[in-house]
Amino acid sequence: MAVRDIRLFGDPVLRTKAEQVTTFDKELRKLVNDLGETMWEASGAGLAAPQLGVSLRVFTFLDDDDEIDHLINPVLGPFSEELQDGEEGCLSLPGLSFELKRPERVLAIGQNMYGDPVQVEGSGIVSRCLQHETDHLDGILFIDKLDRETKKAAMKAIREAEWANQPTPVVKASPHPLFGRAL
Repeated sequence: MAVRDIRLFGDPVLRTKAEQVTTFDKELRKLVNDLGETMWEASGAGLAAPQLGVSLRVFTFLDDDDEIDHLINPVLGPFSEELQDGEEGCLSLPGLSFELKRPERVLAIGQNMYGDPVQVEGSGIVSRCLQHETDHLDGILFIDKLDRETKKAAMKAIREAEWANQPTPVVKASPHPLFGRAL
């Protein structure tokens, strides 16, 4: 397991739809473990593979017991009609958070790192994490879902952030077919 660099806003991998996982091997288990360790070290509640520069449909999140869990090839729904208000942030936009309404509850189905089917029923913060991380897998950032006025404030905050306008690392093709992109 290793703590890896988290890609920041502006990196093209964050705006690219991630590929389905089809190979459940040692490399995938290492990725899941690295995601968990990186998320934990960064004090995050969730982390998606694209945030590490890996364009695969994999993410980790903290469950209701604050244990690290993961989901591969997630599909979300149904969603509750009841909404939750709350601040939402992102490890790829460090130090920034904004109010965003999300459904209070959601059902997620997918697979674990061994390819076994799993189902997660999330409410509250777990529901928010499942939705936020699945959005990452579709190339969507939470700021894309903000109302117009809040999004304008978010973009201003991003431009003024000390981490903004840093050079984006060069992404090269990986020799391993699973990852598609190397760090």
